[in-house]
Amino acid sequence: MNAVIQLEDIHKTYQTGEVEVKAVRGVSLQLVPGEFVAIMGASGSGKSTLMNILGCLDRPTRGRYLLDGVDVSGLGRDELADIRNQKLGFVFQGFNLLSRTSARENVELPMLYSRRALSSREQHERAGRALDLVGLAERADHHPNQLSGGQQQRVAIARALANQPALLLADEPTGNLDSQTSIEIMGVFQKLNEQGITVVMITHELDIARFTKRNLVMRDGRVVSDVPVEKRLNAEVELRALRESQAAVKLVP
Repeated sequence: MNAVIQLEDIHKTYQTGEVEVKAVRGVSLQLVPGEFVAIMGASGSGKSTLMNILGCLDRPTRGRYLLDGVDVSGLGRDELADIRNQKLGFVFQGFNLLSRTSARENVELPMLYSRRALSSREQHERAGRALDLVGLAERADHHPNQLSGGQQQRVAIARALANQPALLLADEPTGNLDSQTSIEIMGVFQKLNEQGITVVMITHELDIARFTKRNLVMRDGRVVSDVPVEKRLNAEVELRALRESQAAVKLVP
């Protein structure tokens, strides 16, 4: 099976005045299609820098990065923009939705920049399918201010899926959500992953990382731990248990 991500001795060094900051130090990594990976680490561990490299938002100082078989290490700005649009979907902690447009129109936005021009009908239909995937088809015509935080994040996930990417990158996607909504969003990611979508997620929450299949821990720019999740949490089961516990608390006089 060909790797979606292959990193070979990736380094990233920043120059701050006369000081060199080695944010990533010799990371080698391979992810195959269908993986669901959490990248964890303390502030300054290098996880955000690594995510920026994975997302073609930054270039490594040294090393080789193959994304879906394409060596992106030395590509120019315009070529990287094309790669991001064609092969990557991004989900952020802040939902970054356009407030004056509907959920469907927010999902259609990445398709406007697609290399292959899509008709309005194709955009409409693809956006509808993406919203259906995240369980929000019935809210397609609602604006962000008519949606809950969890629903807005579902729209953001659907938008990330609009161009059918090879890889979905999520940066602290539950950071602005309460516990119940966080579990609901992890359930969405799990269902997408079960359909074959590869997901890489940054999180500082161990409880959230346990919903994934593989956990990477970074420290001082290096991957110091790379292990499968032995007791993976099931979002549907966890959500049911949480709701039952909340109901029990309400019944206590």
